[in-house]
Amino acid sequence: MKKLLSGVIFFWVSVMALAAPKYVFMFIGDGLGASQRQMAEYFVQQDKGDDYKLTMNKMPVAGLNTTHSVNNLVTDSGAAGTALATGEKTNNGMIAVLPNGIELKSTLDYAQEAGKAIGVISTTRITHATPAAYVAKNISRGNENEIAEDFSKSNVDFIAGGGYRHFVSSSTTGSKREDGSLLTEMRNNGYKTFIGETSSKDFINYKPSKNEKVFAALTLSHLPYEVDRMNTQKDQPSLADITNKGIEVLQARDKDGFFMVVEGGRIDHASHANDVAGTIYDTLAFDKSIEVAMEFYDKHKEDTLIVVAGDHETGGLGMGYGSGKPLDLDVIKNVKVSINGTLEKMYTGDRQKYMKFLETNLGLNNLTSDERSRMISAMDAEDKNVDNESLYGGYNPTAIAASHILNERAGVGFTTFDHTGSQIPLSAIGQGSEAFGGFKDNTEIGKEMIKLYN
Repeated sequence: MKKLLSGVIFFWVSVMALAAPKYVFMFIGDGLGASQRQMAEYFVQQDKGDDYKLTMNKMPVAGLNTTHSVNNLVTDSGAAGTALATGEKTNNGMIAVLPNGIELKSTLDYAQEAGKAIGVISTTRITHATPAAYVAKNISRGNENEIAEDFSKSNVDFIAGGGYRHFVSSSTTGSKREDGSLLTEMRNNGYKTFIGETSSKDFINYKPSKNEKVFAALTLSHLPYEVDRMNTQKDQPSLADITNKGIEVLQARDKDGFFMVVEGGRIDHASHANDVAGTIYDTLAFDKSIEVAMEFYDKHKEDTLIVVAGDHETGGLGMGYGSGKPLDLDVIKNVKVSINGTLEKMYTGDRQKYMKFLETNLGLNNLTSDERSRMISAMDAEDKNVDNESLYGGYNPTAIAASHILNERAGVGFTTFDHTGSQIPLSAIGQGSEAFGGFKDNTEIGKEMIKLYN
């Protein structure tokens, strides 16, 4: 009898161990390499002490992931997102489609079939590569109007980010569509919609209903960089705010659990622009959203899995120039604007006004003779409209010159304006998290996620 009872208990424990977690969070930091994580942590440690750790860096399970695509050692977000979402490699630029054109099922598809509520969140346009890899199937990430149609028909319970330009009618200012709006059909299919920059307050104040799905496209294109949101666009919700609202909606929609994808997409954009402050603040905003999930985890420890990954590294970020010039991230505290989102728009030919703007908003005062010479050369280049691709990565020369001066003062260097093939750190906590640790290819992360529902 004792043997029978122990066998039953062992079987029950084994089944429980194999059961999928009720609540699954997949956090993806676009462009988030080891240096981005470490630099953001160092920045906060300056005020909070050396014991401070990012939420993502406190998780008990750690891993390292390779990221190459089928056709390139250096992946793009389409191929990397496809690997994380479907467990399969594809060519750069493709979305949940193999190089031979075969469409792939994503973790989201399997979770939806399992009856889970679904959430997709991004600080980029919601039709951008990473969120698209979970929802859409397309040979090109550039087909965002088609991807928007996939979103509109997806029946995903909570969709939030930027990019209403791909959903509104061609008659709407800024629309990228050539036909009518997708919103009418979405509303008819049970979506409560929040569209445009003035809808953020209503979105935050919304009280979820089990009868309503939510679609929030809060900006024409991407959501603002966090450094801009903090200083000049405070009416826009943070990624943590959106994540919290997503949890509320998904819990109201389905008491049996949910699967949520959250992308911190502008880490990548800031690193592309070699923007040290933008990279730090968007990484911290991403970490705050993970903190929201951890607060949820603390209440549902037996039922929750949180995985934090990156899709690739951006910028070739390095910290310190040898022992003689260590990091000095204090200079970042003076920065009030992003490089790509704000500074690129500020030079109009008035050099004195621009230099004053740099003093006030980037803390770039007391320029050395070399720094001043570089700024003058950049202004000359911009005034003459010279080709800015090779030296300035396609960005405005004045913005990049200012960015690089700031980086040097901080002891930070970027090697490229593009992605790199560096391995990417991963963190996880919760039920089944041990399956995600260790040295893995990014496809293995996708395969482990799919196992939860298949």
